[in-house]
Amino acid sequence: MFVQFVYAQNTAVSNGEKYAKALELRVTKIVAPLNIEKKRKLGKVHQIISNQYQALNTIHTNRDAKKKELKLAHAGSADQLKLAVAEVESTAGNEIAAIHSRFLRDLGRHLSGTQVDAVKDGMTYNVANITFKGYQDMLPSLTDDQKSKIWNWLAEAREIAIDAETSEKKHWWFGKYKGRINNYLSAEGFDMKKESEAWQKRIKLASQKNAIN
Repeated sequence: MFVQFVYAQNTAVSNGEKYAKALELRVTKIVAPLNIEKKRKLGKVHQIISNQYQALNTIHTNRDAKKKELKLAHAGSADQLKLAVAEVESTAGNEIAAIHSRFLRDLGRHLSGTQVDAVKDGMTYNVANITFKGYQDMLPSLTDDQKSKIWNWLAEAREIAIDAETSEKKHWWFGKYKGRINNYLSAEGFDMKKESEAWQKRIKLASQKNAIN
Protein backbone atom coordinates (compact mmCIF):
# COMPACT_ATOMS: atom_id res chain seq x y z
CA MET A 1 0.00 0.00 0.00
CA PHE A 2 2.85 2.39 0.88
CA VAL A 3 4.57 1.70 -2.45
CA GLN A 4 1.37 2.42 -4.35
CA PHE A 5 0.92 5.72 -2.50
CA VAL A 6 4.44 6.86 -3.32
CA TYR A 7 3.98 5.89 -6.96
CA ALA A 8 0.77 7.91 -7.21
CA GLN A 9 2.41 10.86 -5.50
CA ASN A 10 5.41 10.73 -7.84
CA THR A 11 3.10 10.52 -10.84
CA ALA A 12 1.27 13.64 -9.68
CA VAL A 13 4.57 15.46 -9.22
CA SER A 14 5.71 14.33 -12.65
CA ASN A 15 2.51 15.57 -14.27
CA GLY A 16 2.86 18.86 -12.41
CA GLU A 17 6.41 19.28 -13.64
CA LYS A 18 5.36 18.52 -17.22
CA TYR A 19 2.59 21.10 -17.00
CA ALA A 20 4.98 23.71 -15.57
CA LYS A 21 7.53 23.12 -18.34
CA ALA A 22 4.88 23.19 -21.07
CA LEU A 23 3.42 26.38 -19.61
CA GLU A 24 6.84 28.04 -19.43
CA LEU A 25 7.52 27.26 -23.10
CA ARG A 26 4.08 28.42 -24.14
CA VAL A 27 4.31 31.76 -22.34
CA THR A 28 7.88 32.36 -23.54
CA LYS A 29 6.71 31.85 -27.12
CA ILE A 30 3.85 34.32 -26.61
CA VAL A 31 6.04 36.99 -25.02
CA ALA A 32 8.98 36.77 -27.44
CA PRO A 33 7.35 38.69 -30.37
CA LEU A 34 6.51 41.61 -28.07
CA ASN A 35 10.19 42.66 -28.16
CA ILE A 36 10.22 43.92 -24.57
CA GLU A 37 13.72 45.16 -23.84
CA LYS A 38 13.47 45.86 -20.10
CA LYS A 39 13.94 42.62 -18.15
CA ARG A 40 11.76 43.71 -15.25
CA LYS A 41 8.86 44.58 -17.55
CA LEU A 42 9.37 41.34 -19.48
CA GLY A 43 9.25 39.38 -16.24
CA LYS A 44 6.02 41.05 -15.13
CA VAL A 45 4.26 40.40 -18.44
CA HIS A 46 5.48 36.81 -18.45
CA GLN A 47 4.12 36.31 -14.92
CA ILE A 48 0.75 37.90 -15.73
CA ILE A 49 0.22 35.53 -18.67
CA SER A 50 1.45 32.52 -16.72
CA ASN A 51 -0.85 33.35 -13.81
CA GLN A 52 -3.80 33.64 -16.19
CA TYR A 53 -3.18 30.20 -17.67
CA GLN A 54 -2.91 28.69 -14.19
CA ALA A 55 -6.08 30.44 -13.00
CA LEU A 56 -8.00 29.25 -16.04
CA ASN A 57 -6.70 25.73 -15.54
CA THR A 58 -7.91 25.74 -11.93
CA ILE A 59 -11.39 26.92 -12.90
CA HIS A 60 -11.72 24.41 -15.74
CA THR A 61 -10.40 21.54 -13.60
CA ASN A 62 -12.76 22.32 -10.71
CA ARG A 63 -15.70 22.70 -13.11
CA ASP A 64 -15.04 19.34 -14.77
CA ALA A 65 -14.60 17.59 -11.41
CA LYS A 66 -17.91 18.96 -10.14
CA LYS A 67 -19.67 17.88 -13.33
CA LYS A 68 -18.37 14.33 -12.86
CA GLU A 69 -19.64 14.31 -9.28
CA LEU A 70 -23.05 15.52 -10.44
CA LYS A 71 -23.32 12.76 -13.02
CA LEU A 72 -22.96 10.25 -10.23
CA ALA A 73 -25.27 12.09 -7.84
CA HIS A 74 -28.04 12.57 -10.40
CA ALA A 75 -27.57 9.41 -12.45
CA GLY A 76 -31.29 8.66 -12.34
CA SER A 77 -32.60 12.12 -13.19
CA ALA A 78 -31.61 13.73 -16.47
CA ASP A 79 -33.55 16.93 -15.74
CA GLN A 80 -31.92 17.48 -12.34
CA LEU A 81 -28.51 16.71 -13.81
CA LYS A 82 -29.04 19.22 -16.59
CA LEU A 83 -29.98 21.98 -14.14
CA ALA A 84 -27.11 21.17 -11.77
CA VAL A 85 -24.55 21.11 -14.59
CA ALA A 86 -25.88 24.40 -15.96
CA GLU A 87 -25.38 25.99 -12.54
CA VAL A 88 -21.80 24.72 -12.33
CA GLU A 89 -21.03 25.99 -15.83
CA SER A 90 -22.62 29.36 -15.04
CA THR A 91 -20.47 29.72 -11.92
CA ALA A 92 -17.33 28.83 -13.87
CA GLY A 93 -18.33 31.27 -16.59
CA ASN A 94 -18.66 34.10 -14.07
CA GLU A 95 -15.29 33.25 -12.57
CA ILE A 96 -13.67 33.24 -16.01
CA ALA A 97 -15.27 36.57 -16.92
CA ALA A 98 -13.85 38.10 -13.75
CA ILE A 99 -10.26 36.96 -14.33
CA HIS A 100 -10.58 37.80 -18.05
CA SER A 101 -11.20 41.45 -17.23
CA ARG A 102 -8.46 41.51 -14.63
CA PHE A 103 -6.01 39.86 -17.03
CA LEU A 104 -6.54 42.44 -19.76
CA ARG A 105 -6.38 45.27 -17.23
CA ASP A 106 -3.07 43.98 -15.86
CA LEU A 107 -1.61 43.55 -19.34
CA GLY A 108 -2.73 47.08 -20.25
CA ARG A 109 -0.60 48.49 -17.44
CA HIS A 110 2.55 47.26 -19.16
CA LEU A 111 1.68 46.89 -22.85
CA SER A 112 0.23 48.94 -25.69
CA GLY A 113 -3.08 47.98 -27.27
CA THR A 114 -1.23 46.44 -30.20
CA GLN A 115 0.90 44.35 -27.86
CA VAL A 116 -2.15 43.17 -25.91
CA ASP A 117 -3.68 42.03 -29.19
CA ALA A 118 -0.42 40.20 -29.95
CA VAL A 119 -0.75 38.35 -26.64
CA LYS A 120 -4.31 37.37 -27.55
CA ASP A 121 -3.07 36.12 -30.92
CA GLY A 122 -0.33 34.13 -29.22
CA MET A 123 -2.82 32.51 -26.86
CA THR A 124 -5.04 31.51 -29.80
CA TYR A 125 -2.39 30.34 -32.30
CA ASN A 126 -2.88 33.45 -34.47
CA VAL A 127 -6.04 31.89 -35.92
CA ALA A 128 -7.86 35.24 -36.22
CA ASN A 129 -5.21 36.79 -38.46
CA ILE A 130 -4.67 33.64 -40.51
CA THR A 131 -8.41 33.25 -41.08
CA PHE A 132 -8.85 36.92 -41.95
CA LYS A 133 -6.06 36.74 -44.52
CA GLY A 134 -7.65 33.58 -45.93
CA TYR A 135 -10.98 35.32 -46.48
CA GLN A 136 -9.25 38.22 -48.22
CA ASP A 137 -7.27 35.90 -50.47
CA MET A 138 -10.33 33.84 -51.30
CA LEU A 139 -12.56 36.86 -51.90
CA PRO A 140 -10.48 39.71 -53.41
CA SER A 141 -13.64 41.74 -54.11
CA LEU A 142 -14.57 42.16 -50.44
CA THR A 143 -15.55 45.72 -49.57
CA ASP A 144 -14.04 47.55 -46.60
CA ASP A 145 -17.34 47.20 -44.76
CA GLN A 146 -17.41 43.44 -45.35
CA LYS A 147 -13.79 43.12 -44.22
CA SER A 148 -14.59 45.10 -41.09
CA LYS A 149 -17.51 42.83 -40.18
CA ILE A 150 -15.45 39.71 -40.79
CA TRP A 151 -12.62 40.97 -38.61
CA ASN A 152 -14.98 42.04 -35.81
CA TRP A 153 -16.42 38.52 -35.65
CA LEU A 154 -12.95 36.95 -35.65
CA ALA A 155 -11.82 39.35 -32.91
CA GLU A 156 -14.90 38.36 -30.89
CA ALA A 157 -14.06 34.69 -31.36
CA ARG A 158 -10.49 35.39 -30.25
CA GLU A 159 -11.73 37.14 -27.11
CA ILE A 160 -13.66 34.02 -26.12
CA ALA A 161 -11.01 31.56 -27.29
CA ILE A 162 -8.27 32.96 -25.03
CA ASP A 163 -10.23 31.54 -22.09
CA ALA A 164 -10.84 28.09 -23.62
CA GLU A 165 -9.29 25.08 -21.93
CA THR A 166 -7.74 23.29 -24.91
CA SER A 167 -6.42 24.05 -28.39
CA GLU A 168 -9.33 22.05 -29.79
CA LYS A 169 -11.83 24.20 -27.92
CA LYS A 170 -10.08 27.38 -29.06
CA HIS A 171 -10.32 26.25 -32.68
CA TRP A 172 -13.94 25.25 -32.09
CA TRP A 173 -14.84 28.82 -31.23
CA PHE A 174 -13.27 30.13 -34.43
CA GLY A 175 -15.10 27.45 -36.39
CA LYS A 176 -18.39 28.59 -34.86
CA TYR A 177 -17.75 32.18 -35.88
CA LYS A 178 -16.58 31.14 -39.35
CA GLY A 179 -20.01 29.59 -39.81
CA ARG A 180 -21.56 32.94 -38.93
CA ILE A 181 -19.22 34.73 -41.34
CA ASN A 182 -19.96 32.31 -44.17
CA ASN A 183 -23.69 32.77 -43.68
CA TYR A 184 -23.21 36.52 -43.83
CA LEU A 185 -21.12 36.32 -47.00
CA SER A 186 -23.67 34.02 -48.63
CA ALA A 187 -26.35 36.60 -47.85
CA GLU A 188 -24.06 39.19 -49.44
CA GLY A 189 -24.18 37.22 -52.71
CA PHE A 190 -21.05 35.07 -52.53
CA ASP A 191 -21.27 31.41 -53.53
CA MET A 192 -18.92 30.19 -50.81
CA LYS A 193 -18.56 26.67 -52.22
CA LYS A 194 -17.51 27.92 -55.65
CA GLU A 195 -15.31 30.65 -54.20
CA SER A 196 -13.54 28.12 -51.98
CA GLU A 197 -12.98 25.69 -54.86
CA ALA A 198 -11.62 28.47 -57.09
CA TRP A 199 -9.31 29.62 -54.29
CA GLN A 200 -7.92 26.12 -53.78
CA LYS A 201 -7.21 25.90 -57.51
CA ARG A 202 -5.34 29.21 -57.38
CA ILE A 203 -3.28 28.00 -54.43
CA LYS A 204 -2.46 24.73 -56.21
CA LEU A 205 -1.49 26.54 -59.41
CA ALA A 206 0.74 28.98 -57.51
CA SER A 207 2.41 26.07 -55.71
CA GLN A 208 3.10 24.30 -59.00
CA LYS A 209 4.63 27.45 -60.48
CA ASN A 210 6.87 27.92 -57.47
CA ALA A 211 7.99 24.29 -57.72
CA ILE A 212 8.96 24.80 -61.39
CA ASN A 213 10.83 28.03 -60.63
